[in-house]
Parts: sequence; C-alpha cells; structure tokens
Amino acid sequence: MAERTTQQLPTSQTVLTAGSPFHPRLGDLAIDLAKAGTIGVVVALPSDSSASYQLRPPGGGVDWRARSDGSTLRPVPVPVTHVTPVKRDAVYDPCAQQAAMAVTVHYEDGGVCESMLVLTPAQVELYYNQLGRMLQARESSQDRRR
Repeated sequence: MAERTTQQLPTSQTVLTAGSPFHPRLGDLAIDLAKAGTIGVVVALPSDSSASYQLRPPGGGVDWRARSDGSTLRPVPVPVTHVTPVKRDAVYDPCAQQAAMAVTVHYEDGGVCESMLVLTPAQVELYYNQLGRMLQARESSQDRRR
C-alpha cells in the first residue's frame, strides 16, 4: 500500500478557529453539537429547496436537520490505529526538562502524519525500565529456542 501523508493547510487560506463552521459534503460524517455531539451521515445539503443540512445516524434511523451555516457541525476525526517511532535520534532538552522522540501516527483510513512524543524525566526513566524488561524477555525467549 502506498503511504499517504496528511497535508497541512497553507496559512494564507481561511483561518479555522474553534468556532469556524464545517461545511461537509454529501456522505460525510459530521458531529452535530446542537444534538449533544451526535454523529450523522450528511444525506442532504442546504440548497434552494432545503434551508439546512439533513443528517441520519450511520446505522440508519430518524433523520434530523442542522443549521445551513454549518456552525453546529464538526468533522469526525479519523481514529488512530497505532504510533511507531521514526528512525531518528531522540533528544533531551535540559532547559525544558523533557525528551522528544519523532513518531509516525497511523490512522484507520491509511493516512499517516509525523509528530513528536514528549516525555518528562520520570516517564523516560519508567520506559527505560520497561524497555529493559522487554529486552530481557526477548533474550530469554531466544535462549529457549536454541
């Protein structure tokens, strides 16, 4: 499968804020804040004959309407399936007292994006100990196979 990366919107475009409306397309999933965060599939768009979005629960059920300006709608985030480390050195910033390691975030739809895993000194020590135990378990299992 070809690797897809999410693209960041250019900063010269319209700036999105927490209150920016979401204008979904037909078939998109949307969260409707006016309906207590209910998720629906957009089955009709605002038009000359309809003054609102029409949504339906993903598994079917009773349709409802959302404001035509999209102000109560938000996109449904794609779930993360897993995170993998990038083959780059981790760094420790003594001024911020934190370590950072590059990671790739993998999404359910096949998309990926690169991010940073930021750890406190206590977390670094905890994971150091846990990784040490995993390495010992691996060595023990390899010794038993020989």
